[in-house]
Amino acid sequence: MEITLNNRPEIVDKNVLSIQELIELKNFTFKLLVTKLNGTLVKKDQRKSVTIKDGDKVDVIHLISGG
Repeated sequence: MEITLNNRPEIVDKNVLSIQELIELKNFTFKLLVTKLNGTLVKKDQRKSVTIKDGDKVDVIHLISGG
């Protein structure tokens, strides 16, 4: 399926994929992640149940602290 991940086109070799599976597939290892599906915030406890479909826009943003 074709999706947009962080404003870049991506092809994923699955028809349906959860947000959590995408995070693991793309090796996002940061502890503080913000996830959105089609502009809607997906909370951490929902990542395993929310599924991505062909044409969806996904944002995975890592938060960093500094000063």
